[in-house]
Amino acid sequence: MILQRQEDVTPAVLEVMERTHDPRMRQIMVSLIRHLHSFVRDVRLTEAEFRAANALLNEIGQLTTDTHNEMVLMCGSLGVSSLVCLLNNGDNGNTETSQSLLGPFWRLNSPRVENGGSLLRSPTPGEPLFMAGRVQDAERRPITGAEVDVWHSSPVGLYENQDPDQADMNLRGKLTTDAEGRFWFRSIKPAGYPIPTDGVVGRLLAMQDRHPFRPAHVHALIFKEGFKTLTSQVYVEDDPYLDTDVQFGVTRALIGDFVRHEEPHPTASDVTGPWYSLDYTFTMEPGEAVLPRPPIK
Repeated sequence: MILQRQEDVTPAVLEVMERTHDPRMRQIMVSLIRHLHSFVRDVRLTEAEFRAANALLNEIGQLTTDTHNEMVLMCGSLGVSSLVCLLNNGDNGNTETSQSLLGPFWRLNSPRVENGGSLLRSPTPGEPLFMAGRVQDAERRPITGAEVDVWHSSPVGLYENQDPDQADMNLRGKLTTDAEGRFWFRSIKPAGYPIPTDGVVGRLLAMQDRHPFRPAHVHALIFKEGFKTLTSQVYVEDDPYLDTDVQFGVTRALIGDFVRHEEPHPTASDVTGPWYSLDYTFTMEPGEAVLPRPPIK
């Protein structure tokens, strides 16, 4: 089509998008063009703004490295990650779900940890945490033999790949559920932390007078054939940033009960108090067991 005016652009592009062979891809591309062109018209995007937007997208790609993923941070900071998660889980967004954000710090090949073992691989000062988890299906039946990949930040709010004082794979581990769907381990109570702000996302937050903090949480990625891979985060219930998570990741179902104990631990003789316990049940939905692509190496 030879264009004569701006109104001709969208029909011309839609005509081409309609030729896409794959039905789902065709649906996505047609809808994308309609919404994208409507957005450009709605804000009357200027040429300078268009060039700046292109530069920002290029910068996001250039900032993504083996240890940092700027695009994941941006998707979370815009609420897109949470929206996609909640639309696709919990009976297609109709019920609560254990599913949550993967986040930018999951790594493949976490070391194996036996139930009752520790996630610590280097000295990590902090208050001990003893977590007991259970994995079940929608009918509350235990899921046996599920792989549970766990990771979390240190008490100073850093993951080990961000912190030269921590050993590689510190505060990470992979456990297996027993016949009752249970797993349990020892670690250190995590702290909330600011997301990296030295890139595009940081400038966005500054323009909106937003803080960069995530509330403290424990990650879990659970894999079992016959079930949709579950990625989850269990949040500390009294964290000051619970209501204002910069990544919009907190749902009511994901708030855990981190119980503080002052007395000595009943089985860990080196723990005289204080220490924390966390009991949490994860519910998996039937589906395809596929591991996500790691955001970092």
